[in-house]
Amino acid sequence: MNWLTQPIPSPDQRYLLAAVSRQAQLTKPAESLGELENIAIRLAAMQATDQPNIDKVWISIFASDHGVANSSVSAFPQAVTAEMVKNFINGGAAINVLARQNHAHLEVIDVGVASSLVELGVIHQKVALGTANISTQPAMTEQQLTQALQAGKESISRALAGQSQLFIGGEMGIANTSSATAIACSLLNLTAEQLTGAGTGLDKQGIRHKANIIQTALDLHKNASPMSLSVLQNLGGFEIAALTGAYIAAAQQQLPILVDGFICSVAALVAVRINPDIAQWLIFAHCSHEQGHQKILEALDAKPLLNLNMRLGEASGAALAIPLLRSACALHTQMATFDQAQVSQA
Repeated sequence: MNWLTQPIPSPDQRYLLAAVSRQAQLTKPAESLGELENIAIRLAAMQATDQPNIDKVWISIFASDHGVANSSVSAFPQAVTAEMVKNFINGGAAINVLARQNHAHLEVIDVGVASSLVELGVIHQKVALGTANISTQPAMTEQQLTQALQAGKESISRALAGQSQLFIGGEMGIANTSSATAIACSLLNLTAEQLTGAGTGLDKQGIRHKANIIQTALDLHKNASPMSLSVLQNLGGFEIAALTGAYIAAAQQQLPILVDGFICSVAALVAVRINPDIAQWLIFAHCSHEQGHQKILEALDAKPLLNLNMRLGEASGAALAIPLLRSACALHTQMATFDQAQVSQA
């Protein structure tokens, strides 16, 4: 796993300064386009160009099951993971609609669904039939963690082969909010009660039960190594590990990353703890309705683009932000300067 800590280049500061200068010359009051200006400036530096654009978007959905689902922490049965993967392949999920609308490439990777998906058009990188129950034992072995991280890295190789200009990771896995919450609690030194949310739609009693199970997992593994990879191995899911590997690999290859909601932000937190320079390559799409997401974003010093009370996952929030990034690029490259338009400056 030595590749995880290999150096990550910084976005090109020459293009960043050039983009800042151009924004100051466009026919508008300074900073009047708010965060759209910052997005364009960051993308110009990330892409090392005066003409940033987001024509080609790559979306990878990683799917896996979780042993902790057997502890009744989700409103849905574990079988829904495989059923939703089939829905992805058939084009019927929210992310399918949004990917089509945005002309984005969408792939689905099975890294640990607890049933056979051989006949489906998924990418088969199954590590195991789901993780172990984190409330009774470590989620995965070190070898399984390595495999899941590698699956994420390989998704970036495909994205680059497709000449993609933006990477979006997504996830599907019943009970994965429990796993993600446990990881975040461990890394941020918080209790399960502080972070546990409704996930797929639990009521108050269900949330209390879920928090108790997560706290049991935290107590069980509290004497294990506090290093991020150990936390991921003990408490994580294969899809969360794959997202972590994908984010690190994307940053190493200077591919901008648009981060989805709660689960993906937890994977981003793990990635940043492993290799802090990845933070320069992350753009956060939205603030989820999931209870703990705001604390994760604060820990990452992240300013999300949207807040729509979403908690669906599967990269849907990130896909909704694609038009914002495209608009930011179009405004940056297509607006006239004061000199071109012969407009007087302040």
